[in-house]
Amino acid sequence: MVESSITIRRASDADLDEIIAVGAAALGWKPNEPNSELFRWKHVDNPFGVSPIWLAEIDGQIAGYRAFMRWEIVDASGRLWRAVRAVDTATHPDFQRRGIFSRLTMHAVDEMRDEGGDIVFNTPNTQSRPGYLKMGWIDVGRLPVAIHPTSVSSTLRLVGARTPAEKWSEVSTTGVDAHEALVDPALTALVASQPGPSGLGTVLSPEFLRWRYRLEPLRYRAWAPDGVADGVVLFRVRRRGAARECAVGHVLAPGGDASRARSLLRGLSKAVDADYLLRLGPPDVRTGFVALMGQGPRLTARTVTTDPPTEIADWHFELGDIELF
Repeated sequence: MVESSITIRRASDADLDEIIAVGAAALGWKPNEPNSELFRWKHVDNPFGVSPIWLAEIDGQIAGYRAFMRWEIVDASGRLWRAVRAVDTATHPDFQRRGIFSRLTMHAVDEMRDEGGDIVFNTPNTQSRPGYLKMGWIDVGRLPVAIHPTSVSSTLRLVGARTPAEKWSEVSTTGVDAHEALVDPALTALVASQPGPSGLGTVLSPEFLRWRYRLEPLRYRAWAPDGVADGVVLFRVRRRGAARECAVGHVLAPGGDASRARSLLRGLSKAVDADYLLRLGPPDVRTGFVALMGQGPRLTARTVTTDPPTEIADWHFELGDIELF
């Protein structure tokens, strides 16, 4: 029997429903979950641009897809890098073990090179990381994670929290809805006052923050007890094992003032309806954040036209930059 050939092409808007159907079949998405809304938010509404998506077709049927999410990053010198994130891929169960993942991914890298992109990066899980390394990605290292228990009793629940976090958020009454805070006119000046990243980091703008934290099913909240002009913490509460985790996405203090940022985090830790706060970054005894050893996501990157930094210290991300769904 002659095996049907695989054709690769760029997706169009007309393919979105079928792409989402392939994702549901391959990844076990539940019918009652807003995965279609989530997919369109990530890949169509992104302020950095619509994601390029490539399809593998066999006999006219979509057998798999590969999406690269556009992401603009800037280095400490102020140079803008054109990047993409290798975030979404799926192969329909009927067509697995035919090399579709690697063929789509390398085809995507080639097209990004033709467009003049700089790098591709992601934080793959332990199952998919070896495949990326075989395709030329480098393992940059583990992004540091720190946690702050909100009470003595919550520390006990941390023992049962060494499991993957739930995809969808829990209801929280702490603070206000993130969208409510992010439409405040004071956000523009607050963002403009932020210092540049110490390494490669996301280009920060009010438009980015409003997009990043607006999706209603993810239930992002904002902690700005003295008003947005005086700083805001953007977060969501999610279940991780037996614990309720407050995942801190971004902390914005006027002028990047470290003392004000610590004050905001201390206030949130006392008010939040969760067992602990989690954020990317080193430990900080002044706010009660301790290192969570061996638990941060591993960052991988690949050259498209420019070699990425190979040391984790040369990258600077908040959890809200690299959190995946």
